[in-house]
Amino acid sequence: MTNDMYAKRSLKVIDAESNDGSEEYKRQVHKQLSTTRLRTLSTQMSYRLDQGNGRCIYHVGVEDDGCHSLLGYSAVSESAWILESIARGLNAVVIGRKMIQNEIEEGEGRLRLADHPPLVIDEPSVLGVGGAILDGVTVNEDSKEEKTEEIINNSDIGVKKGKAHKLCTEEGSFTRCVLTIQMIETHLLDPSPLSMSSLARSRADSRSTSFSESMDGSMAATDLMDKAKGTATVPEETKLEENQSVNEPEVISVEETLSSRNIRVAVVGNVDAGKSTLIGTLTTSFLDDGRGSSRTAIMKHRHEIESGRTSTSSSHLLGFKHSGEVVVGREKHRANRMKTDDEIAKMSYRIVTLMDLAGHEKYLKTTIHGVSSGMADYSLILVNSRHPPTHMTQHHLNLCCSYGIPVVVVFTKVDGCPEHALSTSRKEVAKLLKSPEINKRPFRIKSEADITTCIGKLASLAPTIDVSCVTGHGLALLRKLLFTLPKRRRHEKKVGRPFEFLVDDVFNNVPGVGSVVSGFVNAGELAVGSHSYVYVGPTDDGTFLKTVAKSAHIARINTTHVTSGQSACLAFSLNKEQRKKLRRGMVVVTESPTSTKEFDAEICVLKGEGTTIRESYQAYVHILNVRQTAYARDIKIVNTNNLGLPPSHGARADPDGIVLRPGSRARVTFEFAKRPEYIRPGMRMLFRDGRVRGVGLVTAIPSKAS
Repeated sequence: MTNDMYAKRSLKVIDAESNDGSEEYKRQVHKQLSTTRLRTLSTQMSYRLDQGNGRCIYHVGVEDDGCHSLLGYSAVSESAWILESIARGLNAVVIGRKMIQNEIEEGEGRLRLADHPPLVIDEPSVLGVGGAILDGVTVNEDSKEEKTEEIINNSDIGVKKGKAHKLCTEEGSFTRCVLTIQMIETHLLDPSPLSMSSLARSRADSRSTSFSESMDGSMAATDLMDKAKGTATVPEETKLEENQSVNEPEVISVEETLSSRNIRVAVVGNVDAGKSTLIGTLTTSFLDDGRGSSRTAIMKHRHEIESGRTSTSSSHLLGFKHSGEVVVGREKHRANRMKTDDEIAKMSYRIVTLMDLAGHEKYLKTTIHGVSSGMADYSLILVNSRHPPTHMTQHHLNLCCSYGIPVVVVFTKVDGCPEHALSTSRKEVAKLLKSPEINKRPFRIKSEADITTCIGKLASLAPTIDVSCVTGHGLALLRKLLFTLPKRRRHEKKVGRPFEFLVDDVFNNVPGVGSVVSGFVNAGELAVGSHSYVYVGPTDDGTFLKTVAKSAHIARINTTHVTSGQSACLAFSLNKEQRKKLRRGMVVVTESPTSTKEFDAEICVLKGEGTTIRESYQAYVHILNVRQTAYARDIKIVNTNNLGLPPSHGARADPDGIVLRPGSRARVTFEFAKRPEYIRPGMRMLFRDGRVRGVGLVTAIPSKAS
């Protein structure tokens, strides 16, 4: 054969390529690839996946006009491997890899299309599918070797299943490949994708040779995947012996990491305690410069960065590996770039969600709402070691204990702090912890052995730890403590309940999406899609909007399923007028709900100065994500002296009716002042009028609820 015969490439095997649609033609993806070229190929594949609604087909070894590229098996196999690696980086897997040969034959001194049917071999994907569920069917990778030599009945090409054949891997074996690529949910994909830079640096020769060997049965596709990742293949007998002595890290999905392996920690404290600085230092693994460099990495608004005061609630992920090592949230070579939530989630075995709450008294309402709706497992109470705890520290301790949240006290800024000032702060905090309202015993953590001692006893103990974000003192112990804390809230036990999603924030005009709400899945589970009908509300008139939950995100990861215990975003199909009715404090449910302006609650009035409650008493009520002014319409005494206070402090008869004082328990009927809300029995409530005054539990909803 002459060189011009190879260059002509005029043997058309399929129709010409279209600029639109889900099919892409590639002659060859060369071995030497720059990172820029790989990103271009990744963008192109993402476009084809979007065109095919999550599925695309790549024809390798084919020209744009549909003619055969006349390449050998090695070049086509190498190109298919690189395309599969790019697909893995896009949360996609190869579900079909067909190698086609014997389409071209030589006759009368020239190449022509063969008269007989071509040879079509279905090869296994090199990287596998990671146990992913595709189209509702779990792909079984154990049968790869059997499929390797099986001839596929392809009606388009006219091949019938017959005697097994092997592909020719020698030079001059004209080959083309058809790759079927399927987009899947990230949390269903176990193996981590290869980075673009590592793929660009890798050598293709060894991979091509290894795959040829695997076709002869000497090496399985899983061995090739290990080799591509730089790990050696170990015989099964050796693996069994190693597993007896060494515990292999457990392979878990991102969905499990973000739900059952996610610990939610509320970070509260006075305005100068350094909450945002501590969270920034923990998540970025970079020490602070003493002038607030760490807090700028997590603060949302410009006025927060300039003033140093947090005014809004925000959540930040702190990831841990199997060994307890922290997943660094800031890139080493590009220190200004923070890793996104999905990047941290993919790399982590356990997640700690740190909720940064405001410390200034001006934003106390925002802090109470964050604790009420945040579903926190634990709370970090930050105290500036250079100053004694303030009245806001006492309010934050009372707030967390009112919700039954175990507390960990962190003394910050210990670098350069005089010993007498630190000692004074410890004594004052110990006095607060031992008070009757909190009733906890301080336990100072000095080593990892102390962490083991206090875990499991947090109901009665309040661990204290000294840290410095400038010198790094105590940060390793704090990270170890956060990694060791057990999961307290078991939302996975509420999967069987009706779906209930608490709306914390609303985004009305997301480009290309529409209306999006973010919040917490409090109960049940939901599969989003075109037939996923939900009720969103209540609106100002108490009605609910029936709509479709068309898509969902968890930590910026696209998913089709959300379950209880997850923080998620839902996108709805709403018109312009319906979007205006969305607000914070709503709920998303699947069963037809009702709203109410009245509810009955059993409350306990907390100890405090100047607290007098009678009928028509007005307070600001927090019930999970609901916050609104409410009036006390009816009061019935349960216990006038719950805390053992003198009779003068209890409830008493009054010319205007019953009066509640600190220490009293009563059943109270509340009425919302502005609009109806979604309330159900069993929800915990907190009410205040300027500062925290009391807690309670919703016991019933009057029958006249709308």
